[in-house]
Order: sequence, then structure tokens, then C-alpha cells
Amino acid sequence: MADEPKITPAADTPASPTVAATPAAKPPAAAATSGAKLAGRTTTAAARPRPKAKAKVDDDTSPLMGRRGWMGLAWGSFTAASAGCLAATGRFMFPNVLNEPPQQFTVGFPEDFGQGVDERFKVQFGVWIIRTDNDYTQEASGFYALISVCTHLGCTPNWLSSENKFKCPCHGSGFRPSGINFEGPAPRPLERARIVRQEDGQILVDKSQKFQEELGQWTDPESFLQI
Repeated sequence: MADEPKITPAADTPASPTVAATPAAKPPAAAATSGAKLAGRTTTAAARPRPKAKAKVDDDTSPLMGRRGWMGLAWGSFTAASAGCLAATGRFMFPNVLNEPPQQFTVGFPEDFGQGVDERFKVQFGVWIIRTDNDYTQEASGFYALISVCTHLGCTPNWLSSENKFKCPCHGSGFRPSGINFEGPAPRPLERARIVRQEDGQILVDKSQKFQEELGQWTDPESFLQI
């Protein structure tokens, strides 16, 4: 048998492409089996316990007052305390100025007074003007000014015309119209103020100069105005 000639493919004939082997898809039965094996099991990340969500607490509720109310009350108290401190500081920086009555003043002319105790100047100037026919010390008629301060503890006595005496409401000290003490704890008579007559004829009282009976000062000419 004659030899058959070998057929050599042409050089420009393209080679058949090589097809890469692709793994066959896992059958559904295998996936189900794998899922069954993982049933009840978790991975490490999934096994970590998740923090429980905190229950929302409404802190703005209270049986008496809410948080905003308490905050408002606290700020209000702080503001009031601060204002009080500032007021006290201002009060300290600007103290009261006591307007004391003048020590020298005129009370009028002698003919403006009747016999006895005149109380018109007690509140404003703190003195009684007494007109007498026969003074306790001077033994003459005229005027003297008694300072309305009790010699016990400094209270202001009252003139009791029905009893003809000065009576202290604090501790019961009593003084005669002359100023002499005769009852209660007062240790000495009332003090007299300087009383003189001005050039215009008016009576001038000067409380800056006082006269005490127990020191023999009621004999001073300026402790009594003779008329």
C-alpha cells in the first residue's frame, strides 16, 4: 500500500483557543448541607454580646418640680444672693448720715410762753422750756431748758401734766418740774441747757453747754434766764 502523504496544516491557520477549566458550581444539595452544619453556631464576631440599649430616662420629670424648674430656682437664688451682697457692699460704702438737730436754736420771745412746761420743742430739739415764778436754785422768776434725756439709761421721759411730773416710760424714773429726780432708778436730776437772751429779744437755747445740779452748776447765770 503506497504511503499516504502527510498533511501539514498551513502556517496561517489559527490555533484553537485554550479554554480555562472552570470549577463546577456546588450543587444546591451541598449548600443546604453546609447550612445545616452551621445551624446553632456563630462566628467569633457574632458571639460577642451586644450592649443592651439603655432605657431612656426622662430626667425632666419629678413629682415636685422638673429639672428646668430646679435650675431656674438655683439661678434665681444665686442672683438674689449676689444682689444682696452688692447691696450690702454699697450700703457699707455709703453709710447713713444722721441729721442731728442743731445745738443752738431760738424758741421765741418771753411773751410767747405761759407758766409751766412747754413741750413744743421736745420732738424737734429735745428740750422742754419751763417758765417759773420761783426757780429751785436761782430763787427768781424766769426760764430754764431741761434736756429730755433720762439720766438713767437715756430714754425720753414724758410730761404728765395731771401728775405734775416727768415720767420715764422705760424704767419708771420720775422727775419734778424743776428736773429733780424723786422716784425710780434715775441716779441724778435732768440736765439743763444754756439759755440766754439775744440782742433781738428772742430766747436762745444752746444744748452744747449743759449744766448738772449735782455738780452745783445750776447756779451758773446761763443755766437760768431771769425775766
